[in-house]
Order: sequence, then structure tokens, then C-alpha cells
Amino acid sequence: MDADTGDVVVLRRPRGESDVAPAARLHRASMRAAMPGLAVVHTPGEDVAWMRDTVFATQSVWLACTGDTMIGIASRDGNRLTQLYVAPDRLGRGIGALLLGRVLEEEPEIELWTFQRNARARRFYERHGFEAVEFTDGAGNEEREPDVRYRRSRG
Repeated sequence: MDADTGDVVVLRRPRGESDVAPAARLHRASMRAAMPGLAVVHTPGEDVAWMRDTVFATQSVWLACTGDTMIGIASRDGNRLTQLYVAPDRLGRGIGALLLGRVLEEEPEIELWTFQRNARARRFYERHGFEAVEFTDGAGNEEREPDVRYRRSRG
């Protein structure tokens, strides 16, 4: 349940091609809202291809939806959380926690990367038991943005 709107939030698996473009758009919108000025390294079309051919095709994916509207996405590749994004107009309503909880049911020991300057994401992960274990200068990511690796052990 969305605490502000009263909408029922359903967590579900992707249903096919019709979910790909909305997931790619949600990913892009969330990143841009959280990180103004972040280097844009892919076109929207490349985002869709990556979401379809990499994320949906090879990872465990959960979508948060209200009715026909996708409002969040989480994906996991083994013990690595690769995506956790919530629509910018739905932040702070428990949707990220719902998605993270579902991922942790599958794999309780998770690692992830986020950008160092993404303070909201860092607070969220730390509140959910993640500990920073590595900081980099960003040379290893496409955006060349300093990042931080988090780990959450069973608990």
C-alpha cells in the first residue's frame, strides 16, 4: 500500500516485452532525479536494449506496480543488487523497502554499488543494514563518478 495515495502496490515479475520500455524509462527518470548532472552515457534506445537483453534476460527482476503503472524496479544478479529504482514522485513511501525486502527473501547476503554523492540512496541502504566496504574514484564505471560498494550480511 502506498502510504500517501492509498494505492495498492503489487510486486510482480516482468510479463514480457510490454514491461521493457517502462522499466527503462523509470530507470532513467530515477537516475536523473537522484543525480542531476550525472553523465548521460546511453541513449533511451540503448537503455531499452540493455533492459531487455541484460536485465530482464539474465537477472531476477521484480517490478512494483499500482494498476498498470510501474513505480519501481529491483534486479539481482546472484548476490549483487544491480537495480533498485523508484519513480521520483513515489520516493519516501516504502516502495524501495518493499522491493529490497523481496530481493532479500531470495538472497539475504547482497552487495551493491551506488554513487558516493547519492546521499538519499546511501541513507536508505545504511538504514537497511548495509555497510560501506569500498570507495572508488569512479574509474571503473561508465559515468566516471566516484562510487561506493555496500554489503549486507545475513541478519
